[in-house]
Amino acid sequence: MKQQFNKWTLAALTAAALSLPLSNAAFADELTAPASVQSMQLAASETVDNAEEAVSDTWITSKVKASFLADDSISGLDIKVETNQGVVALSGVVPTDAERDLAVEKAKAIKGVTAVSADGLKSTE
Repeated sequence: MKQQFNKWTLAALTAAALSLPLSNAAFADELTAPASVQSMQLAASETVDNAEEAVSDTWITSKVKASFLADDSISGLDIKVETNQGVVALSGVVPTDAERDLAVEKAKAIKGVTAVSADGLKSTE
């Protein structure tokens, strides 16, 4: 049994010794990475930022639309909602100016909304 333990110990030590030269690549510093690797990391970072922005805009649009549909005072199905970089654009036709103003206020109350454009939202009054 002692001889079997020694074989396992020797095998483990050999494997560890053989893997040491390969570990340097895994822990390479950004400063020592080739320019092509750094540019790929930068491109990946920009892609992630763009994806986060798109998700945020989609989330804002969904929240605004849901708040309209949950409010009996707003014709939620008649209002189109679009979001670009946190700016919500409302369009469509509502029965009154008061409903138009309420829609704008509800949209402004959503987290992440930086501005609301209601130029495309008309009232029939």
